[in-house]
Amino acid sequence: MGTEMIKMTYRDACREAMRDAMHRDSRVFLMGEDVGMYGGCFAVSRGLLDEFGPERIRDTPLSEGGFVGIGIGAAMNGMRPIVEIMTVNFSLLALDQILNNAATLMHMSGGQFNVPVVIRMATGGGRQLAAQHSHSLEGWYAHIPGIKIVAPGTIEDARGMLLSAIEDPDPVLVFEATALYNMEGEIPADSGAVPLEGARVLREGEDISLVSYGSSIPKTLEAAAALEADGIDAEVLDLRSLRPLDNDAILDTVRKTHRVVIVDEGWKSGSLSAEITARIVEGAFYELDAPVARVCTAEVPIPYARHLEEAALPSVERIVSTVREALGTNG
Repeated sequence: MGTEMIKMTYRDACREAMRDAMHRDSRVFLMGEDVGMYGGCFAVSRGLLDEFGPERIRDTPLSEGGFVGIGIGAAMNGMRPIVEIMTVNFSLLALDQILNNAATLMHMSGGQFNVPVVIRMATGGGRQLAAQHSHSLEGWYAHIPGIKIVAPGTIEDARGMLLSAIEDPDPVLVFEATALYNMEGEIPADSGAVPLEGARVLREGEDISLVSYGSSIPKTLEAAAALEADGIDAEVLDLRSLRPLDNDAILDTVRKTHRVVIVDEGWKSGSLSAEITARIVEGAFYELDAPVARVCTAEVPIPYARHLEEAALPSVERIVSTVREALGTNG
């Protein structure tokens, strides 16, 4: 008999991970803005208040620095808090707590204090939510030692990586792609926790490597399918974890295809794509048959108008065009 498959959305996968964890461990609770009666700004926590009650599904004031700090304190005192920040843009109001407390306390205490807090936030554009709600800042956080950063781009990872994050003894930031919440798919009914480290090859290929994560994964897979119709065999590597990066997987795919395009919804300057480029140059420079190419968001605040937002973000068309340039087949 084959594995039973169940259909769900990316949003459902995040909710089911929290529900499973809360049933298994009474220390797990969710806190954040509008996570209770409203069901979450993106409806991820809908129904959990009725199921678990206000002690474990806690609405907070609009004070990110305050409630993220409370989550860190609860974690240090034996709880397993999941802190939801509405969007990544608003996480900057809690940056002091994340950088100067969550990321440093185990080191500064000589290993005496773990901080098992999970901080979830929606990231990225594509939903016409304007500049204050649509940026992709996960690359900034990937710069910080002392925290793990995951950005699931598939439904299975959305569920499994959040489960692992809740069980981890140290701080984990989970970046959930706003544009993927409605994405539907099937995952095995018995799928469980997914490791927080390690990239995954989603599509084998020989001609060029497409390295991406999060909201750009479906676009990258679509671009690879379009390229296949023209006889171009693209490999797709899903980073999944942004800190730590899977250096070996990145270099292995470059050594296999000898050409690489990095698709990153962050801005190009000082970006995660720049870090990956540097690692490729340091570790596999002589394996390259063409310069590393990047598809990133235009260096503007994300526009509200749909046609401008679509023009600013990475697109299937831009990925395909960039691959053709790297292969010398454009025009």
